[in-house]
Amino acid sequence: MIAIHWFRQDLRLHDNPALLAASDLGKVLPIYILDDTNSGTYAMGSASQQWLYHSLQALNTSLSGKLIVQKGDPEVILLQLAATYGVQAIFWNRCYEPWQINRDQRIKKTLEAHNIQVKSYNSLLLWEPWNVLKQDGHPYKVFTPYYKTGCLHTIPPREPLPNPTTLSLVDHLRNFDVESPWFSYGQLERHWNIGEQAARNRFDTFIRDGLKGYQEGRNFPSKEHVSRLSPHLHFGEISPHYIWHRLRSIQNVEWQNDINRFCSELGWREFSYYLLYHFPTLPDQNLNVKFNNFPWCQDTEALTAWKQGKTGIPIVDAGMRELVQTGYMHNRIRMIVGSFLVKNLGLHWTHGANWFWECLVDADLANNSASWQWVSGCGVDAAPYFRIFNPVTQGHRFDPEGVYTKYFVPELQKLPTKYLFSPWEAPNNILREADIKLGETYPNSIVDLKESRDRALKAFSSLHKASDKQV
Repeated sequence: MIAIHWFRQDLRLHDNPALLAASDLGKVLPIYILDDTNSGTYAMGSASQQWLYHSLQALNTSLSGKLIVQKGDPEVILLQLAATYGVQAIFWNRCYEPWQINRDQRIKKTLEAHNIQVKSYNSLLLWEPWNVLKQDGHPYKVFTPYYKTGCLHTIPPREPLPNPTTLSLVDHLRNFDVESPWFSYGQLERHWNIGEQAARNRFDTFIRDGLKGYQEGRNFPSKEHVSRLSPHLHFGEISPHYIWHRLRSIQNVEWQNDINRFCSELGWREFSYYLLYHFPTLPDQNLNVKFNNFPWCQDTEALTAWKQGKTGIPIVDAGMRELVQTGYMHNRIRMIVGSFLVKNLGLHWTHGANWFWECLVDADLANNSASWQWVSGCGVDAAPYFRIFNPVTQGHRFDPEGVYTKYFVPELQKLPTKYLFSPWEAPNNILREADIKLGETYPNSIVDLKESRDRALKAFSSLHKASDKQV
């Protein structure tokens, strides 16, 4: 019997339940399809396509060059392959974006109408969204009870599955085309090692060098206490089940707080998917409808300066330049630049979400949407809108030596740390000694932090009063 395994966000051999099931059935025809037909506005961004290109190369090597890679409508492609190779079954691991769910349901009906067996499995999440509900049957809207009551007190994450012991692949003429023109090209290989083995190596390195001290160290962008596993998890190069159980197997008592914290961060990832599943408008509509009347600004120049890392606010600029140069941004910095965009500049959070979608190698619709709603104060379990990150204070606290900021904003290399995060406060002689001319070698700040903060609080206060009157 020949079975197709349709790779999606599971670009690995280890702990791949659908691939394992297909291999148990007989010969396997492995395929990846870039679906630009059904994705609509959620088509993969440029940075993600660059990562995908390298990840598929690595997967193809693991599959002895037998991976079929195509672009188009999966329903058409799968039916064509099934007819060509006499396929009797098609297996895949579930995806959870609303458009993917609708597409998969439609494809399953079509395939079954052609007498093709279809089975789907869970490889992407520790807990299926429909299995974690409150006692009244409704979904959780706050993370802590979702994670501590809903997740940790329900069925524990399953043990990871082994690689297929025998993987007999179908011979075919449709070889993986490394020159396929629908991939964007970049220099990600300068900053990342990509693929299943690279993901496992990255996790090993994190356990050895970064896990101890993670609970506090994860907030400092120049330290090694971040796993950088998010793109590997998004593309399924490593399994969350493998990560969870390996961490839980560590017996070092001194590391337990760090392990618990990391596992709770995995829980946040789960919560984002949970929200997207139960509230499918998450990517473009405020979950807190009160914010539908918020007086957002329209300022294309400010938005462009933010995107380019030329706001004149050093730690914001450092983060935005890290994003463009590496396809990644440290989580603490993501919160800072997000708060700055929506609260100091007053721009709608979807502008930020769209730019991150284009530039992040770990661009994930669930995490991206939930995180932007969180920092904007309009999500179901969000930071209060009046919590406004002060980028100067944040810089001094989390980049105290200026290592991170000076790396990505080298024109401020000579500026003393005292003035690094607020160069407009530096005396003229200090600026001269540092070879800095504000407005020339480094931008003047595009916004006054105190005034913009007061303006944001005023806008929020008026919105709050208006909602009270409606009640």
